[in-house]
Amino acid sequence: MKTAKRHMASIAIGLGMAWSAAALAADKYIIVQSTTSTQNSGLYDHILPIYQERTGVQVRVVAVGTGQAIKNARNCDGDVLLVHAKSAEEAFVEQGYGKQRFDVMYNDFVIVGPDDDPAGIEGTSEVTEALKGIAGSTLPFASRADDSGTHKKEMQLWSAVGIDPTVDSGGWYRETGSGMGATLNIAVSMNAYAMTDRATWISFGNKAQHRILVEGDPNLFNQYGVILVDSGKCPNTRAKAGQDFVDWLIGPDGQAAIGDYSLQGKQLFFPNAQPNDPS
Repeated sequence: MKTAKRHMASIAIGLGMAWSAAALAADKYIIVQSTTSTQNSGLYDHILPIYQERTGVQVRVVAVGTGQAIKNARNCDGDVLLVHAKSAEEAFVEQGYGKQRFDVMYNDFVIVGPDDDPAGIEGTSEVTEALKGIAGSTLPFASRADDSGTHKKEMQLWSAVGIDPTVDSGGWYRETGSGMGATLNIAVSMNAYAMTDRATWISFGNKAQHRILVEGDPNLFNQYGVILVDSGKCPNTRAKAGQDFVDWLIGPDGQAAIGDYSLQGKQLFFPNAQPNDPS
């Protein structure tokens, strides 16, 4: 009798796993509205094949600035949102567009500039002091100016020192309206300073004589979050597959995959999800 019960239990478990796999397979793909740094750094090339092999669900990434990614998700043009502007992410959830926000991973921002550092900011321990030095010198600074997570953070830092650099737009302050890679290319060509996430800088190929000059300030901390788009607002959301992807990212397998990714011998992202503590 016990053997028969164990056999029936095994069948039930097997059927449950088969049903779960079939339910996921019903959604052949999901769309992730994402910040650009996760794409440009090569992280997705590393982690998505692992997930896709496990589930058979293709993850299609739309990599744009954080502000545009949030707008796209509000327009129901995605199933999952993965960006790095926590206050905007929390507003997205509070307004009913997302289910829950979870921390996924972090890295940091850095200030890069020409090797000879004409503004003399190298080694400055506080990024706000470095920005004041750049503004005071009126040496060129290239800004994404695209409502991305990086741009949002940059503007918060300028605001903290009471400087509105946009009044000098077209002068020493150059607003590119472009992604991080294009902005860094402009900064290098102009011998200008710029703020970038570290992962993009490591993977950036056209460094020329530019290098990291300011780093390590806690104010440069860069947190990434993930949110399932709420099917209450967006009925066509692929909720089951989207939730599975979120659960994988913040679970042990996804976190391990993120932590295992490195480039040029350097880890680019540091997993810090707490699945039972959405924020």
